[in-house]
Amino acid sequence: MNSRDWRPRYLQLAEDLRARIESGELPRGTAMPSETELADSSGLSRTSVRNAIRQLREWGLVRAEQGRGTYVRAPRQRVRRRNTERYQWEKDRVLLDEAERRRTGGTEHDTGLTVDDLRFHAEYSQVKADEEMAAAFGLPVGAPLLRRVYWTSSRHETAPLSASYSYLPYDLVKGNKQLLSADYEPWPGGTQHQLSTVGIELDRIEEVVQARPPLPDEAELLEIEAGVAVLDVRKTSYDIRDRVVEIADVVFPGDRTELCFTTKLKRWNA
Repeated sequence: MNSRDWRPRYLQLAEDLRARIESGELPRGTAMPSETELADSSGLSRTSVRNAIRQLREWGLVRAEQGRGTYVRAPRQRVRRRNTERYQWEKDRVLLDEAERRRTGGTEHDTGLTVDDLRFHAEYSQVKADEEMAAAFGLPVGAPLLRRVYWTSSRHETAPLSASYSYLPYDLVKGNKQLLSADYEPWPGGTQHQLSTVGIELDRIEEVVQARPPLPDEAELLEIEAGVAVLDVRKTSYDIRDRVVEIADVVFPGDRTELCFTTKLKRWNA
């Protein structure tokens, strides 16, 4: 390491170890050198070595196993969510037959995985709108909402790829009893097709993205290492009558998610 480097020496060590991991010199799934070995080879104190290992954990490159040591983390499934095109893709699928809609869904679109690669979880409940939700939907406080919690994981991993907390006005969807039960999930065609069964066509979807620390239950569910933020996407769906028909908070682990936005710009007249 360069002693004149302005970076803290523990960070220099962490970045050196990261390079060794990414090059394959420290293979995925193998044990990291011990603190003593790293201290001897780098000339740093054990405290600096611990700080370097902590930095690697925050980057999602290693994992600590109680009583066993620190291991190089195997690559985790990444999500690349192309939001600009995704919702039109979902809307176009509404018009397909059921067999075609069952072939693939949004998660497969974002990950390249197949239906057989995934495990799906859904929970439904009826809740009362608080002040925030009531104002967003234009409903009275206490109005009934259908709350839906979803997460999907790769069959090769335990951690979900994301967690979604979706709210629909109960009176808007109660005309189709199947929409009120998780028994029919995963629904072929997703929310846009569900809404189409009660005569609702979406006009636009607005999204607000913020990075924040995970809540304790989110960190546990998504298996997020200390120091890793989540990307919280607040999605608001409007129908062609300009009504808010769904509000969803989709929470992604920040160390393995990309949100991709493409904006097509008009050309100047020559």
